Amino acid sequence: MAAFSNLTIFFLVSSTLAHTVFSEIFKTKNTDKWPKPPCKMYYPHGPLYDSKCPNITSYVCATNGHTYQNECFFCVDQWEFGPHINFDKYGKCD
Repeated sequence: MAAFSNLTIFFLVSSTLAHTVFSEIFKTKNTDKWPKPPCKMYYPHGPLYDSKCPNITSYVCATNGHTYQNECFFCVDQWEFGPHINFDKYGKCD
């Protein structure tokens, strides 16, 4: 049985780790397959509504070109101003 040198083992381990790390960094993310925001859970339950959206930053881009802080703000605007505001993508608008 042949023994590997320390340099060979170091090269094999480091190349495997480098491949694992860099393959995830440069992987393209297909946001078209991500689910649309579940807006029904953010709609108010009564006529005197008080929308309390969480102060979490998770940007949502709408077709009107406006970037919302999170999907709750997007859904409340869609509910208040009409169905012409549609979901475009997660993330900031370009």
